[in-house]
Parts: sequence; C-alpha cells; structure tokens
Amino acid sequence: MSNIAKIWCRAVCAAALLHALSAVAADDFAVSAEARGAGVAVDARATVAAPYAVIWSTLTDYGRLAEFIPGMRSSRIAERRGPTAIVEQHGKAGFLLFSYGIDVVVASTEYPSGIIEIHALEGNLKQLSGHYRIEQGGRQGTWILRWIGLIEPALSLPHLVGVPLIRNNIADQFRGMVEEIERRALLAARG
Repeated sequence: MSNIAKIWCRAVCAAALLHALSAVAADDFAVSAEARGAGVAVDARATVAAPYAVIWSTLTDYGRLAEFIPGMRSSRIAERRGPTAIVEQHGKAGFLLFSYGIDVVVASTEYPSGIIEIHALEGNLKQLSGHYRIEQGGRQGTWILRWIGLIEPALSLPHLVGVPLIRNNIADQFRGMVEEIERRALLAARG
C-alpha cells in the first residue's frame, strides 16, 4: 500500500471514529453503510423517547427541514399528490476535503402505518430510494426510528470515498432529525 493510501485510510478511520464518538441524546443511535453495486446502502436507527405525533410531524415538516438538517440549504414542497409530497431540496454533502452539491426533487409518500417512502424524481443523484419507519420501542413511550435507503451520486466515486462520504452525511442528517424530534418533544412536554 502506498504512503498516500495509508494516510488516506488513517484519515478515513480517524474521521469515522470521531463521528462514532460524538454524543447524541437518543439511545441506540447507529448508522451503517456498505457498497451495493455502484451505490451505497445505508441503515440508520435510533430509539427516541418522544410522542409518535411529534416524530411524524418532524419527519413530514418538509418546508423546515433545512433549519435542522445539516448540509441542507433549502427544502420546499413543490406540490401535493394525495399522500405524496413532491419536495425540492438543495444542499451539499462533504467528507474531509471532498464536497458534493446535491440538488434533487423527491417524492415522499406517507403511509399511516408509520412508513414514509422517499425516492428521487430528478436531480443530480443517479439513485435515491429509501424509507423512514417508526416502530414501537422496547420501553413505554419510546419509538425506534429507522431510515433505510440506497444512494448513488451521479458523480462516480470509488467506494473508498463514496461509502464514508454518504455514511457520514446520512449520520449527520439523521442525527439532526433525531435531535429536532427530541427538542420538539421537550417543548411539547413543557406545554
């Protein structure tokens, strides 16, 4: 392995370790990512102590996502089609010295069973498909929030770069969502 490759691997490992050690109030916070074809499969989960209605309303607050999702500059509902919101989003993903602009239009379909399916309709991602799922937690008043998806940037990236880039950005965004859910739950509890 060349010296440059060794330095790169050490930097990737150090960044991943720092990211894993950063605190989040939710229990059981975990994000995994692995190469799947040309894309990256991601599975994020956290157990949150918040009312179901607060979790749902935060996940579907599309017009305000940019206020609490790291890297998102703007998010707005372009139209509604029954249970589906068509949402325009702009932002960027970054890892170490690498940065990638993201401009997408997604369809977000809400199901009463606690699932929100998301897939890209247009933009600069070759593929974005996934879903949020809310399930009853193991303790009274807790819920397990998961985001499972497959992401493939339009820009072809080696997996050595693409997997940590996408994993770290999804972890940041998922952490932002969880923290906002917990903030709103605290406000609701205070009345």
